[in-house]
Amino acid sequence: MDQRKRRYQNLLKTARHVCSWLTGTLSTGSITDDGELSTVCYRPEGLDRLVELTKFSKKELQVLYRGFKNECPSGVVNEETFKNIYSQFFPQGDSSMYAHFLFEAFDTQNNGAVSFEDFVISLSIILRGSVTDKLNWAFNLYDLNKDGCITREEMTDIMHSIYDMMGKYTFPSMKDSAPKDHVDSFFQKMDKNNDGVVTIEEFLETCQKDENILQSMHMFDNVI
Repeated sequence: MDQRKRRYQNLLKTARHVCSWLTGTLSTGSITDDGELSTVCYRPEGLDRLVELTKFSKKELQVLYRGFKNECPSGVVNEETFKNIYSQFFPQGDSSMYAHFLFEAFDTQNNGAVSFEDFVISLSIILRGSVTDKLNWAFNLYDLNKDGCITREEMTDIMHSIYDMMGKYTFPSMKDSAPKDHVDSFFQKMDKNNDGVVTIEEFLETCQKDENILQSMHMFDNVI
């Protein structure tokens, strides 16, 4: 298999895993065992627009679109489906609130559904965006009301949703104060002027100086 075909195959595999995370299923391939691409159809006007909006080529978007349609025949994923999937991933806890927050981060059109366009725009950021792009995406997840800053209430809601999702019977067991402790730690590190909110500027400045955070931002750099 030549390098180009291997690249497309790896791209589709990555997309399948993210799609399966969204839909709870794994499809059969759009690439045959020898690496040949199957015939893929896509509306040219939509494809050209997404080439401009993402870091994917036309051929890569065609491969991704075929994979997404295999996983999501209706063309969209709604929030209830999203929540049902997460409940299977974390049966020991209540993942509904965290799934709600994450769904809103993927729903870039704010219309109650994750479309292929929503999916591929976020995927481009997660896989090929700069560190700043990825941090902006993370900030948008935490900024629940999208007003440009993260409050203690928003971060508390996020942390409670994560601990609810993980469940009460983790090992080692977590203290009841753990969500509050994490929020306090977050604001102590991020809230530079102590005004009770974290702005995107404060968030970026702090994260870009933290080696552990920067390392996590590069996790997918060599995937495709």
